[in-house]
Amino acid sequence: MALTAGIVGLPNVGKSTLFNAITKAGAEAANYPFCTIDPNVGIVEVPDHRLQKLTELVQPKKTVPTAFEFTDIAGIVKGASKGEGLGNKFLSHIRQVDAICHVVRCFASEDITHVSGKVDPIDDIETINLELILADLESIEKRIGRVEKLAKQKDKEAMFEYEILAQLKEAFEADKPARSIEFTEEQMKIVKGLHLLTSKSVLYVANVSEDEIADADSNEYVQKVKEYAEKDNAEVIVVCAKIEEEIAELDEEEKAMFLEELGIEESGLDQLIRAAYKLLGLATYFTAGVQEVRAWTFKLGMKAPQCAGIIHTDFEKGFIRAETVSYDDLLAAGSMVAAREAGKVRLEGKEYLVKDGDVMHFRFNV
Repeated sequence: MALTAGIVGLPNVGKSTLFNAITKAGAEAANYPFCTIDPNVGIVEVPDHRLQKLTELVQPKKTVPTAFEFTDIAGIVKGASKGEGLGNKFLSHIRQVDAICHVVRCFASEDITHVSGKVDPIDDIETINLELILADLESIEKRIGRVEKLAKQKDKEAMFEYEILAQLKEAFEADKPARSIEFTEEQMKIVKGLHLLTSKSVLYVANVSEDEIADADSNEYVQKVKEYAEKDNAEVIVVCAKIEEEIAELDEEEKAMFLEELGIEESGLDQLIRAAYKLLGLATYFTAGVQEVRAWTFKLGMKAPQCAGIIHTDFEKGFIRAETVSYDDLLAAGSMVAAREAGKVRLEGKEYLVKDGDVMHFRFNV
């Protein structure tokens, strides 16, 4: 699945530090704006306890987790839509990602300068959102004139598109993102073709200090971000990017001990990866045999032959059927043989919509 979540935010909010933690890639993180000029792309493994359980059950020769991409995009500043800072270059990078992880600074520090001179997470969020809205408004205004001429000539397709563009223009002029408008399935086909920045799903990442991560809910900045996100129908993940970067260097046992000392059940990073995966509309199916237990990423709504094609194009071309059992049923049965005897293994055909957690064996003939 070539889908990617882009990490955005104002300069010095902890984006590159977080990216370092995500990928252990060591992207430069310095205390000045624009230290990340070209977007860094990193592949990240998706944490999934089910993979470990399947490994214990099957005892294969190897286990392979699934993965997807994060892109670290340099800091946007006020006026980016007009070319301020590194402006339109960054906006074009955002246009290329499928969902946005918006990192918001929720900590005070005299050592790390804030681009606007004060810590105000809502002002930070609105600064970026407004720049994205202005960039979208500009692209809509360029298009609407051409479409309007055709619409006046009673061109049906142009009339249909013009109505959508007019709705979007009205929303942007009221400082509302494209995702705030409810469109029909037919209208969404037009909207998707516009590649709007504000139609992308957003996840807010509240970056707090080391001292506050164990009791982040008492942080007034975090509370404000959660209130804002609720209006945007968005999720908030709380992290301490600095701690996550340190944890990323530890092995699993050391990591567990470190988190216990901090009073945290799960790292913010694991929560973020899973939330971004879900935001992208992604899910996981498994293949499980003695040679290999493996997790595979698929897009929700895909049918069995398409999912087979993720493994190899021949699997899709020659798809016959898929032996399928849910993860929960397999685990409860204790083995594939027991699951089959209990009637939990199904033979699914070409129209089957694959579900998250399906354990599958594809039969094909090329």
